[in-house]
Amino acid sequence: MTEKVHIAVALDGAGWHPAAWREPTARPTELTTAGYWRDLVRAADDAGVVFATIEDALTLEGRTAEADAGIRRDRVRGRLDALLVASFLAPLTRRIGLIPTVTTTHPEPFHLATGLQTLDHASLGRAGARIVAGSSPQERANFGRRGDGPVGFPASGHVEDDPAWQAAFREAGEVVDAIRRLADSWEDDAIIRDVESGRFLDRERVHNADFEGEFFSITGASIVPRSPQGQPLITALAHQSIPHRFAAEHADVVFITPGGAEEAAVIVAEVEQAAAEVRDEPERLRVFADLLVLIEATEAAAVEAWDRLEERAPIATDAHIAIGTAATIIDEIRTLAAAGVDGIRLRPARLPADLTAITEQVIPVARAAGILHDDDASPTLRQRLGLPLRSSRFAAQEVSA
Repeated sequence: MTEKVHIAVALDGAGWHPAAWREPTARPTELTTAGYWRDLVRAADDAGVVFATIEDALTLEGRTAEADAGIRRDRVRGRLDALLVASFLAPLTRRIGLIPTVTTTHPEPFHLATGLQTLDHASLGRAGARIVAGSSPQERANFGRRGDGPVGFPASGHVEDDPAWQAAFREAGEVVDAIRRLADSWEDDAIIRDVESGRFLDRERVHNADFEGEFFSITGASIVPRSPQGQPLITALAHQSIPHRFAAEHADVVFITPGGAEEAAVIVAEVEQAAAEVRDEPERLRVFADLLVLIEATEAAAVEAWDRLEERAPIATDAHIAIGTAATIIDEIRTLAAAGVDGIRLRPARLPADLTAITEQVIPVARAAGILHDDDASPTLRQRLGLPLRSSRFAAQEVSA
């Protein structure tokens, strides 16, 4: 029996390859236009992609391994704010989930929470967030409010060996907790709108979040009423033990970067073990494997295109790379599905070229082959992924009281 998965896409500028902007199919003059992002995400939406993540960073250098190289003139530099882009796209799309990247170190948790709740309202229940922990020295310099934090990765390559990274993930956990508490602060039926009595609001159903943590505290309710999903979908990219545990404890979906199906099975087992140890959520953590793709009509054409990109600017990536035809990508998807993942997040090497190949070739064939979950027309992103809508924790307290 074929294991079924969801297909998501990860969108970043002109594509995930640093030389993608130089391709003849690229649209480098449009990267900071609303129309560019509208075209990309509408195409994914029409094809049945379950959600799109939108990359973001708080420095011009970005968050890549080559960030220390400074503001290079041969790389795409400059971007639009991912949360604002997602909010713009919300009324222009129908089914696709919209998941902007948000960094937890510098933005105020209250602002993140209200922005994500607003996105959930604007999209009628299709909002999520990709949580990024920590910050670079360049990001801290941009904000100018704090000097502490990680300085690159420790020599061992393991974040658990660096107290600054450990603190960054604890802080990120608090931010997610605050986002969830603020989303819960309004109960579903808090707004009455009774014109005759003059009561717009049942104030007994609006609650203070009252969060007190190691890094910040919040007292008060959200300014945004309860949104369609109850809480936005929380996602995180995880490469090793502390991020795995962070995702297991705080996220609904985790993105992993296996080198192949065998490694994917090992990582899935590690994530499940972490969830068994730290997860309080009743719902199982969903696991999506990342795959960076370049797709052409023939294998030879794909290799030629990849070699051209690599000659211009070699890529440094955490994701497994699949180069070939649509059939090549479908084979990769099939083997990852057999390894036990719930979905595949495809990173197009070139935009829009590889996204077009995904939407017009990969997804239709994969659907016909029975690899993809059927779209049951569920109205929200949570429901589409098989996750229940969340009830307010305060309503649950009222019932138990």
